[in-house]
Amino acid sequence: MDNMLEVYLYETHSLLEQLDELLIEAEKNEDFTTNDVNEIFRIMHTIKGSSAMMEFSTLMEIAHHIEDLFFYIRENGLDSLSHEHKSDLFNLMFQSTDALRDEVEKLENNEPLSSNIDHIITDINSFLEKISNSEKVQKSDSSIPSAPAANSGISGCPKSDAPFFIKIHFEHGCGMENLRAFMIVSALQDSDLAFEFFPKDVETNPDTAESIVENGFFLALSSQKDVDSAISLLKEQASIETYEVISNMVDNSADNVSSPAPAKDADSGSAPVQQSEPSSASANKSSSSASTSHAKQSLISVNLSKLDSLMAIVGEIVITESMVTSSPEIQNLKLDSFLKSTRQLRKLTDDLQDIAMSLRMVPLSGTFHKMNRIVRDMKKKLGKDVRLTIEGENTEVDKTIVDSISDPIMHIVRNSMDHGIEPTVEERIAAGKPAEAEIILSATHTGSEVIISVSDDGRGMDPDKILAKAEKNGILTKPASEYSQKEILSLLMLPGFSTNESVTEFSGRGVGMDVVKKNVESVGGIISITSELGQGSCTTLKIPLTMAIVDGMEISVGNSMFTIPIANIRQSFKAPKEDVILDANGNEIIKCMDEFYPIVRVHSLYNIETDVTEIEDGILIWVEASDKSYCLFVDELLGEQQVVVKPLPAFLSYFNIKDSGISGCTILGDGNISIILDILNLYTASKNHY
Repeated sequence: MDNMLEVYLYETHSLLEQLDELLIEAEKNEDFTTNDVNEIFRIMHTIKGSSAMMEFSTLMEIAHHIEDLFFYIRENGLDSLSHEHKSDLFNLMFQSTDALRDEVEKLENNEPLSSNIDHIITDINSFLEKISNSEKVQKSDSSIPSAPAANSGISGCPKSDAPFFIKIHFEHGCGMENLRAFMIVSALQDSDLAFEFFPKDVETNPDTAESIVENGFFLALSSQKDVDSAISLLKEQASIETYEVISNMVDNSADNVSSPAPAKDADSGSAPVQQSEPSSASANKSSSSASTSHAKQSLISVNLSKLDSLMAIVGEIVITESMVTSSPEIQNLKLDSFLKSTRQLRKLTDDLQDIAMSLRMVPLSGTFHKMNRIVRDMKKKLGKDVRLTIEGENTEVDKTIVDSISDPIMHIVRNSMDHGIEPTVEERIAAGKPAEAEIILSATHTGSEVIISVSDDGRGMDPDKILAKAEKNGILTKPASEYSQKEILSLLMLPGFSTNESVTEFSGRGVGMDVVKKNVESVGGIISITSELGQGSCTTLKIPLTMAIVDGMEISVGNSMFTIPIANIRQSFKAPKEDVILDANGNEIIKCMDEFYPIVRVHSLYNIETDVTEIEDGILIWVEASDKSYCLFVDELLGEQQVVVKPLPAFLSYFNIKDSGISGCTILGDGNISIILDILNLYTASKNHY
């Protein structure tokens, strides 16, 4: 059941995201296309069916009524909708998809579904009544044509005027026959075939399974062509034991009833009623469909926990391979064949590592396109004319990181809409800007990082106003005159800081950018803000591609080894003792690139015994993380190495070890353990230490 629920949630989320994108694009064009209507109908039919199967009645009811609405639109054409109707329909659909999404979130959080959805159903029914000019909305299943007046059935077939029946029997003991019948119905509906099916309540009534076992499942079709098309699709379905085609023609005798045909036998084909020629055509269709079906299996969904396990195993293989090939016992042996094999092994492990990492990589398009909805809703509520431009949406990042940065990006976009863009068109025009504002959401690869930026062409930020507000709140740590513009903008990410004078629906509570910063830094990223008054602002996120494997610089302090992520290193150098001076508090600082930076001695911070205590005897490494920049004093550099990040044991969390500037560890090729340093927290730990 848990697996079924996971699949249901995944598919429903995907369908709702697809629906959001479709609606936003259609709203931009101020109209639906025929394809849009058909696609929305299909999405709602799928959600209705899967929700009915899972017995989520709330979701099923909402989807069912939207399906009815779009069935009416599909049958009567888009011309039946006025411009006003279409505008109302957009609002109604966004409202309905939000309701569906809320219910799905409740399922994810193990919360009960809403017991009262009358207001949503009423809105949908009222709109349908409005466009159909009827007093009452028909609540019958609009997706299936109603059965015509029936003549007497034959061969146990249901009563219908349809000229052809297909009687289907499922494999004995396969179970859930009603669900399997509904899967057939869904496949046929996706092919736009006109048909009836019996029993008609297979999607909502589990008791029909017993009837199907006893009497079979029936499809009623209007032509031989539809029969052939239906049979081609039946051959792609699982668990069908036999099917037979039965003629319901008035002038036909009982001899026209075909014998049952095995479902899996491609040569027996459709068991035709009339001639062999249609059978041949059906067989060809079946062959074509089979190949198409095979192509559809090229994509599968995999539970993220399995990928985590795979990455862990690959990491162990990489470490073990390094331990074997670097073993001191074989270093001095001249074994040509062994060396050749180890080179081949290293190549294969590198390839395996790359493939395992690529499996976790997902494009940012899903996260980026969600922002369209944020911009759309805020445009309506704030009355602003804004265009969202998306660039680099196909850039791929680790799945875990994508999930972690979705909320930060959303908050930054909301800030741009609320704070950044001018409140009125008149103000923009007076500033010499186009009436329509623009927010650009972009992503680019740079080595082992992805740079995500959110920029706008709004009014920008006033440094003086920010500084004055910070001084008023008492959060300045030095005289206001000593703050650079970069430092002033960094104040925006302090807890409880807001430039809004009043609280609105979207901002002003002083909660947001500090959380954004924390979330970004939790995945090893860096956030920075730039702005020019009157010209706009830009928020930039530097995010690692993956947290599983990092490029690091190995260093030694005494008998201990540490790893510093390469992304945090700006420069390493030796310095004479004379270049080190003391600040007003007696702390060591050194000048780099015309700026003074504090020095953190690793051996002093972690109480490590070492003979290297003089500045000129060791190495200074200039590191940077977020808004912190300083120099680490270490014994020596051991070299650059790609390392597999291992999380710290759970019991160490009781000691707040991460607050000491340690983010994890790794195992080196020689079997030694190296501690991975967290450059941002390391500086904070050093300040507390001193």
